[in-house]
Amino acid sequence: MELILDILYIYVAVYSLYFLALAIRNLNDRPFKIEKKYSQYAKKDNIAVVIYARNNKITLENLIKELKMQDYPINNFRVFVILDNCSDGSENLFINERFVNLINIKDVGTVGKDQAVSMLVERLSKDGSIDSYIFLDADRSIPANFLTTVNSALVNNSALSGETLILTDNLGPVDKIKAAYQKYHMNFMRKARSLFGLAASADSGVFVIKKSIVDEIGCVDFKDINAELKYSMLLSKIKCPCTFNPNIQTYVDTAGYEFRKPRLSARLELFKNCFSQIWSKNFIFAEHTFSLLNPNIWLVLIIYAAIMKHSYRYYFFVDFRIVLFTFLILVAGFGISLINSKLRFREIVLLCLYPIYSLCHIIKNLPPVRGIRNKITQREEIAEGTEKLTVEAFVMNTSGRELPCKLEFISDSGLAKIKFMYKKRKFVTSKHLRMIDSLLELREKLNDYGFVLKICSCCKYFTSNVDGTTNMLKGFCHSDYPSPSLKDPKPTLIWNSCTDFEPAPFSSMIDEIANEQDSQV
Repeated sequence: MELILDILYIYVAVYSLYFLALAIRNLNDRPFKIEKKYSQYAKKDNIAVVIYARNNKITLENLIKELKMQDYPINNFRVFVILDNCSDGSENLFINERFVNLINIKDVGTVGKDQAVSMLVERLSKDGSIDSYIFLDADRSIPANFLTTVNSALVNNSALSGETLILTDNLGPVDKIKAAYQKYHMNFMRKARSLFGLAASADSGVFVIKKSIVDEIGCVDFKDINAELKYSMLLSKIKCPCTFNPNIQTYVDTAGYEFRKPRLSARLELFKNCFSQIWSKNFIFAEHTFSLLNPNIWLVLIIYAAIMKHSYRYYFFVDFRIVLFTFLILVAGFGISLINSKLRFREIVLLCLYPIYSLCHIIKNLPPVRGIRNKITQREEIAEGTEKLTVEAFVMNTSGRELPCKLEFISDSGLAKIKFMYKKRKFVTSKHLRMIDSLLELREKLNDYGFVLKICSCCKYFTSNVDGTTNMLKGFCHSDYPSPSLKDPKPTLIWNSCTDFEPAPFSSMIDEIANEQDSQV
């Protein structure tokens, strides 16, 4: 027990000194002010602005207008807009619009940001005229000097994340608390780390990177916040860390803004995987790895309370006064951090309420509480490490009538299964090593009852893409229906669907596996 307390005290004492150092360093952000002042004199990169939109017509139209008003030479940047299965008429904004290179993904379902952006990046990888990428979400708004600021920041950095300014008028009380914390975190923690030359996490909502880095890695990874953190660690490992720059600002005016934080389990798993690699001569990567262990405020307070009580009553390897002094260092660091955090008094009050929100969030997600909530709401409890994707689909009966259903693609501890839901009826496949095998079992089950699943994987125009992955989720559509696309055949995913669906001849799971083995031979 004594050894555990010793380790915990060293942990919080080091964190307290680290926190104070960040707070003091954040008082002098002159380098960012100088960079912004002389940003217009930097050599101009050729920039590709990539905007991802999913039914964001109003904000997208405003963002395009703001890009047209940039103080950056128009010959030095191009705009690419990805419309991912938009149903709000967003494509009508670009009729006879030469300013925008439009990629309109339709009739193949919603492919998602990661897949859509990756397809465009693969296409642009052969374009030697591009120096850098800027990735933006279509719900963002930007100032007139946005591109100039980004270009200046790229002089000394290869990958950058920016500050997201949230207009809180439409937010509820809880979201306002989270918005105050996010503003504090960006203007203190992320900015101070940047001033020290330390790495930051990528944010796909506003992310800047040199094209040469993307070509070296071969992709971007915008699947979710945990994937973005993993991608950030990869950038640090190749000595091109993502750096936070507060001069790169975007605005979000929406009550639907999603406050995202990587899961604790994801951070710990990533730390475990990276720890064995920190002994190389790469300080940025090593520090970035240890930063994954940043504690929650409640954890710090509980540890300090336990150690101060123990050191006051019993022998401890340091005196109680030293423990109290390191705690006061942490308190002083917090006070100093508020000086240049750009928080108004009301936001400071909201920030002080954040620990209460954090405690409620922790209690809400405790396994017993989560189990009770799931029973009340009649939801299934998803185990830690389980990933689930729910998609809307249709099944067709023998008369051709379409019936709406839902599919849940579930990955649980490396094994795959699919849940089929129609009204109150459910069917869950067995666990398989590959998702494609789970889908074959589901197709076979539905065929026994005279139903055909209306998704790409069951269509005669679909061919699988053998890309080396286990689940084989990707494929190509060979239909000749008119649809804008990046190239033919059109890339798709096994669960997508379109109006040109025609059932493929059915074969059993045994036949499918036999055919697959024959093709590999």
